[in-house]
Amino acid sequence: MNRSLTAVMICACLLSACQSPTDPDDTLDVDDVLDLSLSPSPAVATEATDGRTYRVVRGNNQPDEILPFDWTTTFTVTATLNSNASDEDANIEFPVDITSVAVLVKQASGGIVTPPSGGEAEHYFSVTEASANRYASANSSVSIKLDVWYDLPSLRREALITVTMNFQDNDGQSFSKAYDVRVAP
Repeated sequence: MNRSLTAVMICACLLSACQSPTDPDDTLDVDDVLDLSLSPSPAVATEATDGRTYRVVRGNNQPDEILPFDWTTTFTVTATLNSNASDEDANIEFPVDITSVAVLVKQASGGIVTPPSGGEAEHYFSVTEASANRYASANSSVSIKLDVWYDLPSLRREALITVTMNFQDNDGQSFSKAYDVRVAP
């Protein structure tokens, strides 16, 4: 066998031995350290009567339409960094901040997302009110009240709202958690 080929093969074997795959225990499993609860569960929507509106851009030199939202719902998500967050394996450095909360509304039927067809889209707007944005230690909670207005192509009130929360610890480690909120029919 050619000496240079043998040397290349030996180097490749040595290099592959130095690189071990990422140990699954080294990554933060958010479900192990973060408990989420919803009140009420499921969320309940009522007819929107406060006059809040949204704009539908028509294009092609047609005027935009201003339409009222059909539905509104209010619910509270409570996020608790449990005792596992202080575990050495979690590698979380307190304090931990909630850096953002995002909402995505999808129309649903029987709890299953039913995407609109024919170029139609869900329209929604949300307002967030949090009790705090920082966890000083494990076993602490933050409650986030969300008011959501929405209009669905199906014209029905049943929806699935995904709330995505992003966190960052004192060392700059970021993690996130998405939570599905079912809105009753």
